Amino acid sequence: MTTFIARPRDIQKKWVLIDADGVVLGRLASYVANRLRGKHLKGFTPHVDDGDHVIVINAEKVRLTGRKRADKVYYAHTGYPGGIKARTAGLILGGRYPERVIQKAVERMIPRGPLGRQQLSNLRVYAGPSHPHVAQNPAVLDFAAANPKNARSVQA
Repeated sequence: MTTFIARPRDIQKKWVLIDADGVVLGRLASYVANRLRGKHLKGFTPHVDDGDHVIVINAEKVRLTGRKRADKVYYAHTGYPGGIKARTAGLILGGRYPERVIQKAVERMIPRGPLGRQQLSNLRVYAGPSHPHVAQNPAVLDFAAANPKNARSVQA
């Protein structure tokens, strides 16, 4: 019996489109991270980038459960003494770049290192419903309908 090891030349990457409208952030990020890594494939190989290209639209309409919209804090440091900046998830989602909440959630679910950065480059997140990847003919995945817990109709 031999163990299957995927090689980069054997990999066929697919394009997947996911609508984040009304979807719970953590569940979406977990699913996207697994698709980017390729863990959904039968021949998953941990040291090879065999995941799919994932496009997420309507990032500004993603849902957070409980009080996370007001209580979840993202920190950034300017590099100067005392230069720590804090922003809540609600402030980011209502701001100029709401797609950063999904990007950061997925980034923190992927292993750090050169391979993780390469896999994260296959993620494209857009705040609105339009995207420039129509030519790639992405397969549309209805993530909200896959499980009743994936989507929330009323903002919590």
